[in-house]
Amino acid sequence: MKGGEVGSLSRRGLGLEMKVGCGLRTRSRRVVQDGSMTPIVPETVDGLKQSSCANMPLELLREVLVKIEESESTWPLRKNVVACAGVCRSWRQIMKEIVRVPEVSAKLTFPISVKQPGPRDSLLQCFIRRNRSAQTYQLYLCLTNALTDDGKFLLAARKCRRPTCTDYIISLHTDDVSKGSNTYVGKLRSNFLGTKFTVFDGQPPHAGAKVTKSRSSRMVGVKQVSPRVPAGNFPVAHISYELNVLGSRGPRRMHCVMDAIPVSAIEAGGVAPTQTEFPLSRLESFPSLPFFRSKSNNMDNFMSQPLSSQKDGVLVLKNKTPRWHEQLQCWCLNFHGRVTVASVKNFQLVASENGPAGPEHEKVILQFGKVGKDLFTMDYRYPISAFQAFAICLSSFDTKIACE
Repeated sequence: MKGGEVGSLSRRGLGLEMKVGCGLRTRSRRVVQDGSMTPIVPETVDGLKQSSCANMPLELLREVLVKIEESESTWPLRKNVVACAGVCRSWRQIMKEIVRVPEVSAKLTFPISVKQPGPRDSLLQCFIRRNRSAQTYQLYLCLTNALTDDGKFLLAARKCRRPTCTDYIISLHTDDVSKGSNTYVGKLRSNFLGTKFTVFDGQPPHAGAKVTKSRSSRMVGVKQVSPRVPAGNFPVAHISYELNVLGSRGPRRMHCVMDAIPVSAIEAGGVAPTQTEFPLSRLESFPSLPFFRSKSNNMDNFMSQPLSSQKDGVLVLKNKTPRWHEQLQCWCLNFHGRVTVASVKNFQLVASENGPAGPEHEKVILQFGKVGKDLFTMDYRYPISAFQAFAICLSSFDTKIACE
């Protein structure tokens, strides 16, 4: 790496390479290589204690880290922010205070960011690459406005066919996508017809969330889960596609019931549950990334307050109705240049109105569309997360016998 760099984060897995020091004397240590999780080397921490940065006044240290966070605002430069959070406990605590959630900053920094709601004021632009032969899907964060950039890897999914359903396993690692993996974050499950889907989160989305009992809910990774932190399949969304009994080739109609998000979240001042840390039982997943660790064993450390009263109801998303274009002889939606290929998979989701429609019901919360043979754009905003948006988009890939 060039002089002055603090660290780098590889696109595959969570590869982290750090240099500790002030630029004059540095010491590098490979902590994670291409997704191979290895423990922190004690010598690295000891070397830090002896470095001049360890004796830096906290006020000055905070000022330096603030400048790094402000200047390294986009990937791949933002890898330096991640590296700073992995240096030591004091650096980690400061970076956790400095780095704001995507809702406010519109930036995805740490892995937990994919489980947090997107920005309120804009759509966060991503894209999905499909591998037909391997039946895998990879989600990337767009680095530029171009539709062909390399992107920053976020999530991966693998399609698993069952006799009566289809599962899409979602992971933080592109090469280790399975329910038994330490990087498992959730899954999407369909019925036999491909008309109904359930999105499961691997950790509680909010206090009081109920787990769906299954074989995979009893184990996470290779170790028994701590009883303090329940792990398993927590249903966070239900997706349904209308049956097409007339055989029309018109656009699909879909509804998404977001079980973990209150309908009040789309209103001014509304709040959606926000996970802040991975559960303590999953720390083995990231042994070399100490900023995931916390002193407290309370579940409130990685989730926000309980879901709002059931009187408020939950958020329901519906696809925005397209208009018929006479000249083109097709159904059209305005994707503002983010979709270039006509496809039955293309959609925009808005909040479903229970009463009089307001401006909050006109905002596109999620849009998905085709730009190439196996390339699709995915843009989302508050109150859904990248993980939830990715799972909803995966439902569009599944074969729908009764809808087409």
